[in-house]
Amino acid sequence: MNRQLILGERIMYVDAGATVNCIFTAKIRGALTLESLIDALGKIQQKHPLLGVVIRENENGRPYFVSDTKIPPIPVQIVERKDDDHWQAVSATEWHRTFDVRKGPLARVIWLRSNQVSELLLVLPHCICDGTSILTLMRELLQVLDKPETTLIPYPSFASIHDFIPDALSSSWKLKLKLGLLSKIAGIVLALKTRGAQPVQGKHYMVNWKLDKTATAALITACKIENTTLHAAFSLAFMEAHYQVMGAASHGKVICPVDIRRFIPEIKQDHLFAFAPIAELSISDIDTNFWTKARQLKADLTTAIDKMDVRKLLLTSEYFHTTATRMVDFLKRTDGTHDVTLSNMGKLDIPDQYDTFELETLYSPSAAFPWKNANTMVISTFRGQTDFSFISCETFLEETKARAIVQKMQELLPINPVHEPAHH
Repeated sequence: MNRQLILGERIMYVDAGATVNCIFTAKIRGALTLESLIDALGKIQQKHPLLGVVIRENENGRPYFVSDTKIPPIPVQIVERKDDDHWQAVSATEWHRTFDVRKGPLARVIWLRSNQVSELLLVLPHCICDGTSILTLMRELLQVLDKPETTLIPYPSFASIHDFIPDALSSSWKLKLKLGLLSKIAGIVLALKTRGAQPVQGKHYMVNWKLDKTATAALITACKIENTTLHAAFSLAFMEAHYQVMGAASHGKVICPVDIRRFIPEIKQDHLFAFAPIAELSISDIDTNFWTKARQLKADLTTAIDKMDVRKLLLTSEYFHTTATRMVDFLKRTDGTHDVTLSNMGKLDIPDQYDTFELETLYSPSAAFPWKNANTMVISTFRGQTDFSFISCETFLEETKARAIVQKMQELLPINPVHEPAHH
């Protein structure tokens, strides 16, 4: 592989000296060995092209993924496990432990080890993976740990973003002219908005909690009866909780990453890919009934996804590489107009019972973004329990306020439906 990072990857990369790391933690009951972990990681590394690359920058500072046959194996660091919350402290350290992108590999595992129970923390830079990617890696890791004879089949990487763009689109001179002009205007606007000293970001923190099986099942049932989705209910509960705690500082808007694989089937479910298009959801009428608003959010998200032209979006992004550094700089300075980036991974497609161990629980992935507005919530459901990870930083949202928002969100999640749904 020798291809430049696409714009979405480039923004997640930030820079070589400070990778944005994604961390996914599994709690395992049963015996593991270092040898079997290393073997399993070897098979995974051999399958996925992005685990065999380094990142190099050209003379203009533009980063490229470059295959390296001498890349070291994925390292495993063993730490003696202290207690059930130890993984949270280790996650906080791992957010900021930069990968040596020039040497590789772009992955590592932290094994919190004890006799009965272990946590495995899978750590990758966000520029090579999204939520689906890191879930795939965890699924494959556990599968091979349990059955070492498992074969993982390598797949070829795409050569450039143009592999996904129809010729008719990429050869349109009108579109090229328009995008060329837009990128120049964006460069000027961003140059004006990124003058002056960059603000210093405070300490990141995470608030993690679970809805138990009973509450999760009740919420799923309520959403079905009310003809809406868990995603809409979570988004709405967060926005309303944010408003109740933050008042006028609330925007009533969430941004939601959407899995690109639903638009570009060439990117398979088990392929690593980092870029996710974004849908925005907002509420304006604070007074209507919760379920009415949740139904509207469900409809708004469906409309936003239906309108997305992701292949055109990928082509468009290629014209903005010259402004990438300024985009990153801008994100480090702007409050944004949203309350949170909310990613709901849904029900995790991964077994819980294995021959040699049990997957007791999974904690939703976390990443500490260097943006001024670092508010991020990742939600996932496994073994009938919904898990929430909220991550932000002290300079943007004090942890005491974040905990108040989270508490209020839990109170606002309506476990029981109010009425039969309106029939449309």
